[in-house]
Amino acid sequence: MFTETSGHSHPDRKVRSRQYLLLPLIALVLTSTIYPSKAQAQIVDDIEVNIPFQFHAGSTTLPPGQYRIHTMEDSDLRVLEISSVDGSTSALFQVGDTKPYSTPVKSELVFNKYGNRYFLAKLFEEGSSIGSQVLESRYEKRISQQTMETQEHVPAHPRTQQVN
Repeated sequence: MFTETSGHSHPDRKVRSRQYLLLPLIALVLTSTIYPSKAQAQIVDDIEVNIPFQFHAGSTTLPPGQYRIHTMEDSDLRVLEISSVDGSTSALFQVGDTKPYSTPVKSELVFNKYGNRYFLAKLFEEGSSIGSQVLESRYEKRISQQTMETQEHVPAHPRTQQVN
């Protein structure tokens, strides 16, 4: 902001103030094109998986079985639901973005294993460069401080794909 004392504005000041407004705008446009939005990708299609052990998803313990995973509507891809195919059990859990070591050729779920306890940790969809990482529950944080972690990978498939 500038004040005029003589009744005439200085033309050089107007040009400089436009430059100061234009530079941040250009930087914002460049930044948004270089770094894509993080609310995209992740698990966008329903996937099905046979989980052969009892596990934790968020703060819920689920029995072994056939499960379907999908995003909740209006959750900006940040809340997923896992439900048994027969509809008898389900859980909601929050996720963030994670990158696989390489683009997965198969969809899969990754579980953190502490002793004999399994916690759903990551989900990757075939061909996607961004996956979903499950936010750790308080229980998992407590268990992880007491026990060494290993990981278990379980293959999954799109809901529309038939498994032989």
